[in-house]
This record gives sequence, structure tokens and C-alpha cells, in this order.
Amino acid sequence: MHTIAITYYQSPVGELILGVHNDMLVLCDWRYRAMREAIDKRVTRFFNAQYNEALHPLHSETIAQLEDYFQKKQKTFDIPLALAGTDFQIQVWDQLLKIPFGSRTTYSRFSELLENPKAVRAISTAIGANAHSIIIPCHRVVGKNNDLVGYAGGLAAKSKLLTLEGQLSLFKYIKIVFKYYFINVFMIVCPFSSPTFT
Repeated sequence: MHTIAITYYQSPVGELILGVHNDMLVLCDWRYRAMREAIDKRVTRFFNAQYNEALHPLHSETIAQLEDYFQKKQKTFDIPLALAGTDFQIQVWDQLLKIPFGSRTTYSRFSELLENPKAVRAISTAIGANAHSIIIPCHRVVGKNNDLVGYAGGLAAKSKLLTLEGQLSLFKYIKIVFKYYFINVFMIVCPFSSPTFT
């Protein structure tokens, strides 16, 4: 069986797992995301390969470009990608790559760009299955009224990325992060309660 060389990168917004197969980046995803097992199973089956923790030159190049992104030195990535997905998923991910740095769109507007406005749910599922976080910028898709919803790395990470790209004010970022952590703490302390926020 072939192998996918993996390593880990502690980014300023959360830890990422990076995978390289045949000199192509097949994985740049949140290490502790909810769908970690499902994503890993899909990637390894698609490439008929198993994970092997080992360094590859493309890991170093990817980390260097991510560092430049976080330092606002570059806005796009020049990394060879191999996508593990269906034709529909790949169509969605290709469209995500067309959303430029410093902009964002809603799920409904994004579905219209794909000329499939009635498939918002299927499109959002495909966005959630993206295994190349940040590089394929699914964080630039937001909910109605520009609400931050659904992100594999967590809403705090999504808000940090949008703030970095100038799409959120510092005040709104602090408000989102406070709300995110308050809900998590509340659910740990009072696991049988469901707080309502307006």
C-alpha cells in the first residue's frame, strides 16, 4: 500500500495535520475537527494509502506559505493540491478557490455562483468536507446576514481568519470569541441546559 506522509503544524488559529502523497498536498486540515475520522478514511481510501508520520519537502513549503499568510505577506497559495472527493465536491472546492482574500460570500450566493441555487444544503455539506482548510478558503463562506456558522476549525478560528483578512472588526471578533467560549463553558457546567442567545 502507498503512504501519505503526515506532519503537524501549530498555526496561530489551531493545529493542522498536513498530508503529502506523490508530491501533492492531499490534506491540510484541523487536527481535532469533529469529522476527523471520516475525512481521514475518505482520503486514505481515495489514494489507496495509509498515513505515515514523516517529513516531506512539501510540508516545509506549505508551512512557509501558511506562515507568510498569517503574517499578511501573501494572500494566495502556490501549492500542488490533490483533491479526494466526488465530482460535485471538487466542483464546490474549485469554486471556493475563486473567492479572493479579503472578501466573503453567503451560502446562498455561493450556490448561485455554482448555478445550483436549490442545492444549498448539499453545497454546504461539500464545503464542510473540505480537507484543505485555509488553502481552499471555506472560511470565506458565511450564513445569512453574514453570521458566522459552521466551520471545521471552530467559529473562533473562522473569526480570526476573517479578521486577519479584514472582514471582521476587532470588536465583532472579540464578541464572537466570547460568545463561543461562553457557550462551551456553560455546556460543560450545565450539560442538560440549552442557553438561548439573541
